[in-house]
Amino acid sequence: MQFRRIDSIPPYVFSVVDSKKRDARRAGKDVVDLGFGNPDIASPDIAVEKLVEAARNPRNHRYSVSKGIPNLRKALSERYKSLYDVDLDPETEVVATIGAKEGLAHLMWVLLGPGDVALVPSPSYPIHIFAPLFAGAEVVQVPLGVSDSKDSIPEEEFFQRLVESYEATWPRPRVVIVSFPHNPTTTCVDFSWMSRLVRFAKERDVVLVHDFAYSDTYFDGFKPPSILQVPGAKEVAVELYTLTKSFSMAGWRVGFMVGNAEVCQALAKMKSYLDYGTFQPIQIAATVALREAQNYPAEVTEVYRQRRDALCDGLVKLGWDVKRPRGTMFVWAPIPAKYRALGSLEFASLMIDETEVAVSPGVGFGPGGDGYVRFALIENEQRIAQAIRNLKRLEL
Repeated sequence: MQFRRIDSIPPYVFSVVDSKKRDARRAGKDVVDLGFGNPDIASPDIAVEKLVEAARNPRNHRYSVSKGIPNLRKALSERYKSLYDVDLDPETEVVATIGAKEGLAHLMWVLLGPGDVALVPSPSYPIHIFAPLFAGAEVVQVPLGVSDSKDSIPEEEFFQRLVESYEATWPRPRVVIVSFPHNPTTTCVDFSWMSRLVRFAKERDVVLVHDFAYSDTYFDGFKPPSILQVPGAKEVAVELYTLTKSFSMAGWRVGFMVGNAEVCQALAKMKSYLDYGTFQPIQIAATVALREAQNYPAEVTEVYRQRRDALCDGLVKLGWDVKRPRGTMFVWAPIPAKYRALGSLEFASLMIDETEVAVSPGVGFGPGGDGYVRFALIENEQRIAQAIRNLKRLEL
């Protein structure tokens, strides 16, 4: 039987590692899972309590609003004003989404179609690559941070490649998707970089889509900029914000698209035909989290910082060439030289077999990631210490 859209999708690389992990556990092995980026930290108590309360009210069992209840959109606007001094109209410049992935995928349906082109970093979070493809568009992958030069600055090289890719592509790309802090490479950019990107988009009539999933997950005094902080950014840009990492509310599926009013309203119109939004008690609880648990993201980030330090310190002692990320809940590690020829999928499989440590193969994020593996900071420090002990079995 033939299917539309999904027949062209390659097998999900991560499923290979997941299968080996399950087999190892069935065989009695204690696999330390640093692969799938599924937050293990509890959601805010106040949100859970509000969810229970709201769920007991039968009025909240009805259909909700596809673009999000007004108070939720207003609470997100308040957060942007507080954190970034960005004014958002909750009626026209904020749309609640069923997580950032849903928002991005349906946004591509609005912005792209057959014959259109999107520029996307490689490696990238898979939905960034495949959402434009689902819309029937072509994707041009722009290498991010793959230079062998020790003096290279990934974000600077990426910007130049982005410009070159735009000029070399016909028809001209209509959309540029970026995400900083970046999953999986952990690359971060500053306000000046964002300003140049906005100027680039304005000069070329390009729509910028910035996935800001790790907006609140940053370390060592660095604070990632919102693209909407750039003056005039709303003319060309929208941004995806989510409670998944910031508030450790992954399973709740609460996200937002904010920014350019015309694009936001186009997505809202599309969603009005597709869904009725997240279950209303979840939206009510998310509103409470945004307003009454404002310090929770900092608490979550401190947990990730401690795990980051434990993992990076341990890997460096073992001889791995890793850098401490300034953002995200990941560590992006070059495959040790002895094993580089294996490629990331085979090396990740070898790690489970030899060390009982699961990681994500870099090739799962696009061809630009094949020389790397991604560690997710989803186990506590004791389990990370166990992973480091296990990794001693690899001869580097």
